[in-house]
Amino acid sequence: MIILAKKLQLEDLERSKSKKEAMPAENELEDLYDLIIPPGTPSYIIYDLAEEFDLDPVGRQLTVHIVETDEREVIVLRGILEEVQAAEKYLREELQAWIESE
Repeated sequence: MIILAKKLQLEDLERSKSKKEAMPAENELEDLYDLIIPPGTPSYIIYDLAEEFDLDPVGRQLTVHIVETDEREVIVLRGILEEVQAAEKYLREELQAWIESE
């Protein structure tokens, strides 16, 4: 029997966040940065990033070049620069460990 993994949806990630704050207004976004999560990233890594670095999940429409150039909604984690940079480093390390474990 083959069991397919459920595709992580932005709503799943938003529900998992313990704090529920209103989305910031456009002028409040000035000091916030986005970490774009590559399509295919394991969901446990995304959950860890959002929780460990206190980043807010956001959906963004981006042009993604995989097999064909396509516009897709991707998961983005938004936060202050220092947290986003630390999360990016963690993401790279976790993806490398995941690739090497295969």
